[in-house]
Amino acid sequence: MFLVSKNNNKQINKQSDCCSRSSSCSCVGERVSDIETKKRMEKLGSTEEFVKQCEQSGDAAYGAFRSLLERLEDPDTRKHARIFLSDLHKRVDDDDHCLQKYHFRIQDIFLDQYEGYHGRKKLTMMVIPSIFMPEDWSFTFYEGLNRHPDSIFKDRTVAELGCGNGWISIAIAEKWLPSKVYGLDINPRAIKVSWINLYLNAMDDSGLPIYDAEKKTLLDRVEFHESDLLSYCRDHDIQLERIVGCIPQILNPNPDAMSKMITENASEEFLHSLSNYCALQGFVEDQFGLGLIAKAVEEGISVIKPMGIMVFNMGGRPGQGVCKRLFERRGVCVTKIWQTKVIQAADTDISALVEIEKNSPHRFEFFMGLTGDQPICARTAWAYGKAGGRISHALSVYSCQLRQPNQVKKIFEFLKNGFQEVSNSLDLSFEDDAVADEKIPFLAYLAGVLKESSYFPYEPPAGSKRFRNLIAGFMKTYHHIPLNADNIVVFPSRAVAIENALRLFSPHLAIVDEHLTRHLPKQWLTSLAIESTNNSLEDELTVIEAPRQSDLLIELIKKLKPQVVITGMPQFESVTSSAFVHLLDITREIGSRLFLDISDHFELSSLPASIGVLKYLAGAHLPSHAAIICGLVKNRVYSDLEVAFVVSEEEAILKALSKTVEVLEGNTALISQYYYGCLFHELLAFQLADRHQPAKRECEEVKSAEMIRFANSAISVLNDSELSINEPENSSLIHMDVDQSFLPIPSLVKAAIFESFARQNMAESEVEVTPSIKQYIKSNFGFPVGSYAEFIYADCSQVLFNKLVLCCIQEGGTLCFPSGSNGYHVSAAKFLKANIVKIPTNSEVGFKLTEKVLIGVLETVKKPWVYISGPTISPTGLLYSNKEMEDILTTCANFGARVVIDTSFSGLEFDFEGWGGWDLEGILSKLNSSCNPSFCVSLLGGLSLKMLSGALKFGYLVLNQARLVDAFYSFPGLSKPHATVKYAVKKLLGLQEQRGGGPLDAVVKQIENLESRSRRLSQTLKKCGWEVIESRAGISMVAKPSTYLNKVVKLERSPTDGGSAENSATNYEVKLEDSTIRDAIVRTTGLCINSGSWTGIPGYCRFTIALEDTEFERALECIVKFKNIIGN
Repeated sequence: MFLVSKNNNKQINKQSDCCSRSSSCSCVGERVSDIETKKRMEKLGSTEEFVKQCEQSGDAAYGAFRSLLERLEDPDTRKHARIFLSDLHKRVDDDDHCLQKYHFRIQDIFLDQYEGYHGRKKLTMMVIPSIFMPEDWSFTFYEGLNRHPDSIFKDRTVAELGCGNGWISIAIAEKWLPSKVYGLDINPRAIKVSWINLYLNAMDDSGLPIYDAEKKTLLDRVEFHESDLLSYCRDHDIQLERIVGCIPQILNPNPDAMSKMITENASEEFLHSLSNYCALQGFVEDQFGLGLIAKAVEEGISVIKPMGIMVFNMGGRPGQGVCKRLFERRGVCVTKIWQTKVIQAADTDISALVEIEKNSPHRFEFFMGLTGDQPICARTAWAYGKAGGRISHALSVYSCQLRQPNQVKKIFEFLKNGFQEVSNSLDLSFEDDAVADEKIPFLAYLAGVLKESSYFPYEPPAGSKRFRNLIAGFMKTYHHIPLNADNIVVFPSRAVAIENALRLFSPHLAIVDEHLTRHLPKQWLTSLAIESTNNSLEDELTVIEAPRQSDLLIELIKKLKPQVVITGMPQFESVTSSAFVHLLDITREIGSRLFLDISDHFELSSLPASIGVLKYLAGAHLPSHAAIICGLVKNRVYSDLEVAFVVSEEEAILKALSKTVEVLEGNTALISQYYYGCLFHELLAFQLADRHQPAKRECEEVKSAEMIRFANSAISVLNDSELSINEPENSSLIHMDVDQSFLPIPSLVKAAIFESFARQNMAESEVEVTPSIKQYIKSNFGFPVGSYAEFIYADCSQVLFNKLVLCCIQEGGTLCFPSGSNGYHVSAAKFLKANIVKIPTNSEVGFKLTEKVLIGVLETVKKPWVYISGPTISPTGLLYSNKEMEDILTTCANFGARVVIDTSFSGLEFDFEGWGGWDLEGILSKLNSSCNPSFCVSLLGGLSLKMLSGALKFGYLVLNQARLVDAFYSFPGLSKPHATVKYAVKKLLGLQEQRGGGPLDAVVKQIENLESRSRRLSQTLKKCGWEVIESRAGISMVAKPSTYLNKVVKLERSPTDGGSAENSATNYEVKLEDSTIRDAIVRTTGLCINSGSWTGIPGYCRFTIALEDTEFERALECIVKFKNIIGN
């Protein structure tokens, strides 16, 4: 497209200016140019010849005007071409007869209330049949624009969508002097005509430019470009301050309308239909004929500047509520600036709207004539119109501005990359501004994370470092407490934090606030063993409920002398620190550990309420025997989305609590931490850093009575278990030692996660996952799911397993683990003080459980509970066939064992040879009729690995025995998945069902990737002297470092070894064996693996392979590096 610059405008008067300056100037060339110009103009012929050409057809008329435009674009012929247009205007009439006869019309648009900078009350505009012609509703739209103050367009960058013949773009430039107006239309002929109209109004009848108050012409201010909505601005990175659009509403969208190529040589009928096109846009608003406007709004969001304004014309047929919601659900604040009525065009077929009303409760809005004020539905309007009546509809002009511009832009930037379906579920309309201020920033943050991250990163069990830093920052900024991330441990909920603390200390007697006991095990609340102090009764924990009022609580503490006190504070006592100080003193005096809950008083606000406890901490250190618990539940959007944190200034307590999270919970759901982290960030983002230095805090050196220490059994398990390695600052460890997937998250999973938070007012049926889980386990494992089956859900399968362990303990059972079971589960069972027996396995069968060995163990065990990982065995990566499972279950049934089948690590099988899948229903139907009545099979599972969902944590448990169900529910403190998680899971399982139960395409691709990685890891390990058990499925494999065992390696000492920083570079020697191989590898290479003490298979280490691509390559290099170090 030829663009007119200011230099071109100046050339218009070049000849006259030159001649007026001096007779000696070089005018000869100019006179020659005049001759050439005359010759070029002669090619147009006279106005009579031009009109005759136009009479032939619409295409002939368009061809004639295209030639005229070429002369208008040429500075040398522009003046004469403009004069020619004036002569042409005088030659023809500006009525409908002219359009029919000559296939064009030049007419004046009179704007009585309008005066531009030249006082003009009219614009002269040309139209041709193949473009949209100004109608009633376009004039109404301009009237709406006029209701804005003059400053709305002055010096702004403006775009008009669907500019037609360009009259509104030109009128805006003439009246308000914007810096630039881009007139955009999909019809190429409309753009040509718009340029002609621009020249027609930018120059007078004598061909001279018309300058405005700023010495510019319309040619400086206006451009026209062929563009599907705002594609021109997007492609040229043009940021707009104003967008106006008089866009048609399509009552009956035609899916084939855009199948043809749009060219200026297309038929007149097709090109004219573009003003009333189009195909379905893929928006929910398509059903109301508003799909094109919805698309325009979303495109506008991407190119509008943060404080920009969009103005749209909206026909009221769908109803004012529907029209307004189109904008509001996209985060746009709407103001109706003008409304009138227009007569519905007689040739408009509204039968499609009648069909919509027939099949839905929605009612469209029409009126009888222009004077009717009572709306009628489409069916009534259709009947009235058929009978000869005139129907009208409302026409409104909406002024729209983004509610939170930067955040809304981030959201739509994410959605435009293949997440159109999510866009239809998006709802950013909020009655309460406070809710909008919380949810929109989080959605923007989540969109950024999902867009920029291919996977969710590893986070330590203590909680995301970023989240803990934000909590510490909030405490420092708003409460003046100088905490850091290392003073904080994150838990899934307050209830989990309280239960973990009690299990860690295992006090004989604890006093717990009556408001905080609801989620504690019933056995703790019913025991009466409060007098004995025999250490042999360490397993028996008694909890006494206490009133929250401090004087009553302190009286109880003095009389009962508990070892642990967990309490909140009533509102009237929470404002000052005196009650807290009194509690500190009395618990210190008698030797009680104190956990104070401030959840009810802690506010996420820029003006948080005063809390006496936090006032105290601003001026004094938290004593070593005390800790603060805070459950974050006071958000404005999700009342049941909880995260909790514990604050302590005692390093040993923090480390121990962090380990309890890893053993019992795995880790706290990352997205929940993201949610509250976003709230903290919003409260800190506008604050100046370190503006107020914290006051120096007192450190009281008060002697206290001897405190209860960690329970011997608990601390022994935590110290002996191979838990994750704490990552030092500025280090980059590679984690092949965690049961997490760091593979790329499929886009379908990202869409499901985002949609689950974007939705509002989800129906119960949308988060009811049980039917989908039933179908999933039936198709994948053939497990019976009758009406008697109980389905229980939690944040992860590990939490559910722990509750089963407690059921086993309560029943007096013995938990039987095959050697080669998941180390985290074994550690959890030990921490919970279960009776454990290991079932031997051997390398000849890949460390699988065999019928012969199982019989030998079960003969010696009373009330056995048998744990089986399958079909994929974790950590070996082998598979149990259906026949192998039948033999194992038959043996268990004969001994009346309770069986827990853990499918959490299954679903990523890549070597199917000889496997054939499972049919547990067929096996169990044979056994249940003849087996010991105590025999039952519980199915445990999770979807995080199966769906490669990273941070989307979800575990399920299916119980088939009523007595076991009752026992399970006697241990209430279960961290359940939030509604958003269940929505996402249901969505993903639904997509899988659409594929006939098969894995999603993205999962298939990653299964192939895992197979390749398994092969490469095996090859690397073998070359480096390891004995490998070849994996067939899952994300891990085991191998034995045969070449390295009993060799000596030199390691570099670090301060954590007990040495000082000064001698930290000193080397020391270590003999490589099961207990040292892990530490040796991580110290020398930075690679974290699990040793034989974790796998339960002497000498065999575990490697997980679901790493990010570059991390996996680094891991292979580390294995080779360790070989070279040992070799040297």
